[in-house]
Amino acid sequence: MTATAPAVADPLALERQVCFALAVANRSVLSVYRPILEPLGLTHPQYLVMLALWEQAPMSVKAIGEAIQLDSPTLSPLLKRLESSGYITRRRSPSDERNLVIELTPAGAALRERALDIPPTVVERLGVSWADVEELHAVLIRINEAARAAQGRNAQ
Repeated sequence: MTATAPAVADPLALERQVCFALAVANRSVLSVYRPILEPLGLTHPQYLVMLALWEQAPMSVKAIGEAIQLDSPTLSPLLKRLESSGYITRRRSPSDERNLVIELTPAGAALRERALDIPPTVVERLGVSWADVEELHAVLIRINEAARAAQGRNAQ
């Protein structure tokens, strides 16, 4: 069954485009994160790396890239900056010299405690409820999965 768009006066109206709403929401929400992350010395992409490592460390660069959906050329400078900040170490895997393993330093592990305030602060500053955030998250997960599936179909 194919989904059809509802009849609209102008199907190309900017404010009706999902891509536009996502782009604006992305910029707007990240602007809320920026001042919250600044005291921790993190950018938003670095925060995503730290979230992945707080969940499971050590990790390979490839595993981090898959977890946060960034490619290696984009990830490498982030990792270098996190290392110079003293939050992570990078070392070659003893079993495969081609793989770089990322580990948290004690300072990086301790930063997690300070980061616990980030999610509730973001929700508070957005002025929405946790239920709204959870609902949006669930919808975005479904859309991201559908988009990845569509990419796979288009690549064939």
